[in-house]
Amino acid sequence: MATMTIRSLEDDLKARLRLQAARHGHSMEEEVRSILRAALATRAEENSGAALYADIRALVEPFGGIELELPVREPMREPPDFSE
Repeated sequence: MATMTIRSLEDDLKARLRLQAARHGHSMEEEVRSILRAALATRAEENSGAALYADIRALVEPFGGIELELPVREPMREPPDFSE
């Protein structure tokens, strides 16, 4: 496990953190860990493929979408014969 020191934390912020931790029945350290876990879990969801799809769709949809021209498929080739 890693250890982290946070310097220059405003007194007001520390006091609010202490009160929030007390309301949740946690130490200040556990409250900070909980806040970090929640914040980073949200970021992980934002970076998922589903979120990327939704972002791209939101950009394209106002223009009516995009029609892509698909190339004509050719028949499959005969597989190579390695019997010789």
